[in-house]
Amino acid sequence: MKQRVVIANSSGFWGDDPGAARRQVEGGAIDYLVMDFLAEVTMAILQKQRARRHETGYTADFLLQLREILPACVDRGIRIITNAGGVNPTGCRAAVETLAKELNVADRVKVAVVLGDDLYPGLDALLASGEPLFNMDTGKPLADIRGRVLSANAYIGAAGLVKALELGANVIIAGRVADAAVTLAPMMFEFGWSPTDWDRMAAGVIAGHIIECGAQCTGGNFTDWPLVKSYRQIGFPLVEAEPDGSFVVTKHPNTGGLVSVHTITEQILYEIGPPGYLSPDVVARFDSVRLSQEGPDRVRVSGARGEPAPEKLKVSISFQSGWRAFGRLIVSGPDTLAKATRVAEAFWESAGGRLAKSEPGEVLVQFAVRDQDERKINTRFAPQLVPRVLGTVPGISYIADQGRPRASEVIAFWPALVSREAVKQRVLIGDQEVLVADQAGTGRSSIVDRPSSMVHPPAEAAAGRSTIDDRRSTGPSDRTVRVPQHRRDRAFRGHLCMDARASDACVRGAALRRSVPGQSRALPAAQSSGDEFPSSPKPWRWRHAVAPAGRAGKDLRAVFAGC
Repeated sequence: MKQRVVIANSSGFWGDDPGAARRQVEGGAIDYLVMDFLAEVTMAILQKQRARRHETGYTADFLLQLREILPACVDRGIRIITNAGGVNPTGCRAAVETLAKELNVADRVKVAVVLGDDLYPGLDALLASGEPLFNMDTGKPLADIRGRVLSANAYIGAAGLVKALELGANVIIAGRVADAAVTLAPMMFEFGWSPTDWDRMAAGVIAGHIIECGAQCTGGNFTDWPLVKSYRQIGFPLVEAEPDGSFVVTKHPNTGGLVSVHTITEQILYEIGPPGYLSPDVVARFDSVRLSQEGPDRVRVSGARGEPAPEKLKVSISFQSGWRAFGRLIVSGPDTLAKATRVAEAFWESAGGRLAKSEPGEVLVQFAVRDQDERKINTRFAPQLVPRVLGTVPGISYIADQGRPRASEVIAFWPALVSREAVKQRVLIGDQEVLVADQAGTGRSSIVDRPSSMVHPPAEAAAGRSTIDDRRSTGPSDRTVRVPQHRRDRAFRGHLCMDARASDACVRGAALRRSVPGQSRALPAAQSSGDEFPSSPKPWRWRHAVAPAGRAGKDLRAVFAGC
């Protein structure tokens, strides 16, 4: 039996950082790579995709990431476990096997599929058998909305994944297994844990819960984000698991992000209610967990206790519940705020009313890039927007209807002159071609063919910096933001015991708190910043503009520049 197993997570959701899998494989020694793609709404999206094309229904991003890492994983003995199968795990398997053949590793790739979670095909029979599937919030039976159901999936546990490992699979594809199960399964397999060893099972679930959201436990979406020195190439989490159930959460060296008692605490408190956390495999007692800072970017987790697994499994059902629309306008200067206010008033009056007036509570950040290489934009710039939601500061959301950015053709203006005699107009009509004579008379323009005085652009433009209205606000923001307490006080009352060096003493039975410098933080003034895309053969420059809330009457100039 191994004395340590390293489990790396490289995906917290469908659309996460596309380079994380490669960084986890290349950054250091790991035994397992686990990838979480599914959320409740994801299942409905995949079900609709499969209804249109039967061979789809899985997360295609998995194949794109697998292409970069599959040969290396095979060579190093790294086993891959994912829920990327969505509502069509067998279709995902076929795609993986095709990819393995293309990469010349088919003879060393053994793919397994875990089924059983998808209740949608037999839903009517399930209801007829006496399973009313009551809504856990309203108590209403599913029959009330049966005609609008899009997907129905039970959260299943780690047993099927463990069996696949026992059968020798090195790529395991599942549908709606519980998020933590993909981490629990290799711990059970490697250490020979019994499914009724509740304490160790709880430890595995807690480990899985900590890393299931990817970079959210390594400094991403972190309340005390100023403590994170860099988000560049943020390190995704690693679990160094031990046979007794204790483990260390860390990340590869020389990566961005932060692993501390506080980042791990915030992730533990994420999406939980009572301290008895129900999973398909065990009820994990989160009030037993002890965290200690073992070293830089290393947090030890121990003391996990568990109780027998719940009697029933949770079922995630999605259904059609109306429609929505989203629209966005960008108002340009001068007097942008005044014009935007006028536009908003006109819109809401036309739409039949508006919400109550209040100070803006959010800011739109727009990124722009320009390059001659369409592929570079689509593969290196576009996929990096959505991962910033969990991979940088807290409080970010993206515009769901907008989706991932996509390169669009730029049409530029090139003025020139040509003699009239060189132009021969023709008209096509049916099978005929008609030549049109020049009827413009004998007058000629006085414009002569001479070069423009702006043939050589200023040095600022040549260097990729804006030369038009490139001003930066230098005053402090008038809007201050209080650090939210929702994850430290209200959500969880005194159930974690922290033993953090350079932190407060161990607390138990008291509200979870940590010192915050000051009662509020002033956001920095609006500013623009440029950088170069890493590892690009021909570096481009991009520029982003940030417009903070509450700066009425101030100049907020969006500054963008191309290569």
